[in-house]
Amino acid sequence: MCMFHRREMAGLNRDHNKRTARTNGSESAVDPPVLRISQLDALELDSALEQLLWTQFTQCFQNCRPGLLTPVEPELKVLLYLLLWRFTLYSSNATIGQSLLSLRYQSTSSSSPHYRPLFPRQKFCLAILTAGPRWLQERSYRLLPCLALSPRGAVSESDGGLLQQSLRKALTLVSGLAKFATFVNFLVFLRSGRHPVLPERIAGAQAVFSKPNVVRDVTYQYMNRELLWHGFAEFLIFLLPLVNLRKLKAAVLLHVLGRKDSEEEGTREGKDVWKNCGLCGEWPTMPHTVGCQHVFCYYCIKSHSIADAYLTCPKCGAEAGTPNVVKMDMRVVGR
Repeated sequence: MCMFHRREMAGLNRDHNKRTARTNGSESAVDPPVLRISQLDALELDSALEQLLWTQFTQCFQNCRPGLLTPVEPELKVLLYLLLWRFTLYSSNATIGQSLLSLRYQSTSSSSPHYRPLFPRQKFCLAILTAGPRWLQERSYRLLPCLALSPRGAVSESDGGLLQQSLRKALTLVSGLAKFATFVNFLVFLRSGRHPVLPERIAGAQAVFSKPNVVRDVTYQYMNRELLWHGFAEFLIFLLPLVNLRKLKAAVLLHVLGRKDSEEEGTREGKDVWKNCGLCGEWPTMPHTVGCQHVFCYYCIKSHSIADAYLTCPKCGAEAGTPNVVKMDMRVVGR
């Protein structure tokens, strides 16, 4: 009986292992789809890297004549992009942003169930379709005068103006159609989750995971914490201007130190109180008082009273009234 039980358990284990192997094989044959947010993040990282590279490149010429790179700026941007393309997409089938997110391109023109790297023509197509429209958009305003020339030289003013206007309309139409196609492609991407940009769809390149079983786990814990702190900061920014900090500070000091101590301090200052401004601490210029025994510079007390309608004396906490000129008796002492 025990022998039969052991054989039955061994048979069940073999069947379970076969089913597990078949399941794992079927799952490995079908790659998990790449999240849309991962593909968009890769594009943003690539754009930030290109901008950083351009900034570092322009800093090399910061001591040269201003505007030195302006005439050839579109061409230099294309060269920098091609430099990045040569050492990233061309060599490893992935951009910098995709490499950081464990992604890479594969070809959609092949029917093989395994990973299909991009063909060289697809890589060149991606580079041309990405860098070409950028260069044409930045350089089109200078191409129009050049295209308005006949083989024999400059055309007449009327014909040249008509030709330039026609070319400008043609470029505007082409640009509008390209933007509309980009918009439609993005709507299709939001629905299908493939090809976020139009050059990828035209070249037949699709983003897949470069490592098996790499699925991005989207957690909202960090987002909730950031939203909480941003909301708290905005609340403080709204609340702090409504609080009279000077009056609050004077009230706290008055209750902590005691009214008697404040009166003793005022008595101890005595007649020397007019020597220092209650706000800036310097010798008072055009001394004024606000109803208490302390003296302030005219510009200090005036600016603070304009900024705070409920200004209080920072020394004693008394409510500040209208600034009045301090009347002082001057006496000349002979030698």
